[in-house]
Amino acid sequence: MSEAENKAIRHLWPHFSAPPTEHPIIIERGEGCYVWDQHGKRYLDALAGLFVVQVGHGRQELANAAGKQAETMAYYPIWGYTHRPAIDMAAKLAELAPGDLNRVFFTTGGSEAVESAWKLARQYHQLRGEPERRKVIARKTTYHGTTLGALSITGIPALREAFEPLIDGVTHVAKTDQLHCSMCHRSCNLMCADEFAAAIEQEGPETVAAVYLEPVQNSGGCFTPPPGYMARVREICDRYGVLMVSDEVICAFGRVGGWFGAERYDYVPDMLTFAKGSTSGYSPLGGVIVRDAIAEPFIEHGEAFNHGITFAGHPVSCAVGLANLQIMESERLPDHVLANEAAFRAALEPLLEHPMAVEVRGAGYFFAVELVKDKDTMQSFSQDESNRLVKLLKTAMADRGMLARADNRGAPILQYSPPLIAGPDEFAVIADVSSEILDVGAAAMGIGT
Repeated sequence: MSEAENKAIRHLWPHFSAPPTEHPIIIERGEGCYVWDQHGKRYLDALAGLFVVQVGHGRQELANAAGKQAETMAYYPIWGYTHRPAIDMAAKLAELAPGDLNRVFFTTGGSEAVESAWKLARQYHQLRGEPERRKVIARKTTYHGTTLGALSITGIPALREAFEPLIDGVTHVAKTDQLHCSMCHRSCNLMCADEFAAAIEQEGPETVAAVYLEPVQNSGGCFTPPPGYMARVREICDRYGVLMVSDEVICAFGRVGGWFGAERYDYVPDMLTFAKGSTSGYSPLGGVIVRDAIAEPFIEHGEAFNHGITFAGHPVSCAVGLANLQIMESERLPDHVLANEAAFRAALEPLLEHPMAVEVRGAGYFFAVELVKDKDTMQSFSQDESNRLVKLLKTAMADRGMLARADNRGAPILQYSPPLIAGPDEFAVIADVSSEILDVGAAAMGIGT
């Protein structure tokens, strides 16, 4: 075992993973859609790191932007002061965002953005004379982050249990899982959207601050909204005076086509959270973009938003973010995603011939394949079987030189989110490796034998 592997086992505590006990994969470099480990093995990065590396690995332009800014001014806070990188990045985000989303509150990542939006919603309602509006309505199985407030909004019981009791006042309603929907029977009547109205009524409209939802829901496997869904939720929020928060930590910056998921699905939220793809991961940055009306009570009363983060709006991160967005514009990456979306889906759909694969769903460069134990009866795996299958698929995938997601927060899925520069060659690798590992999984689970 190498010195680096020994150090990793002894000292590094990984996220969402048990501490390693033997031979961790150590990623040492990246270029384009690929990364290499400590042994020189190449992997297709079919998850863009973690839905992050939009423009690909190894972009010298972004390294140069970081270095140039660090040489000029490496750090200064935006607590009562400001600096040009934060100003310019905020202006660029306002230019790209839909509707009148014109003001940006920076954070350093997605969980902080989600939590900041909740705090902003609560103070906004206080300033408008409605201090009882503190609650949130979100969706089941949804992931919104890990800080205490964001985790309270998250709808995955297994992630919440170790930290309960969490912040109260969060209700979870149905997700847009059309394959398993018991309300619409594959002929959508938007009852899942109407659950937001029912939950608001149940909690008391005067107590609800915000609704949170992703344009395409990540956890459970890339659930897209049915036609009319977002418009219905927007109307419900307006009816009850509730703020609509579009959590686009994953979906923004071309991931589902268009600069933002709200643009793709034709709605204007009151607040929009972002992170990940804003810098393609070359430096940490996140934030909340808000409509002008949300800022008005603060301006009218001369009130500060009583919240801040030391490294939020970091000058190096903002400089990298601007350079990242310039690359995306010059290379027309959101258009590239839309132009290749059908080809990506077409590469995945032959997987449905496999006895475990039951649905391909998603949008843009954000797709999932759901797996079941028996397609004829739609029988899923037990929790123990699902845990075993997901672990096996992850190992088999890495063995074959691909890094993507095998997950079971909900049904077992394979999930793909390659860099936005990917094309047919990468789609073919994803499909080929996925086919191979599904055969490995089926054999291990005794399916089709």
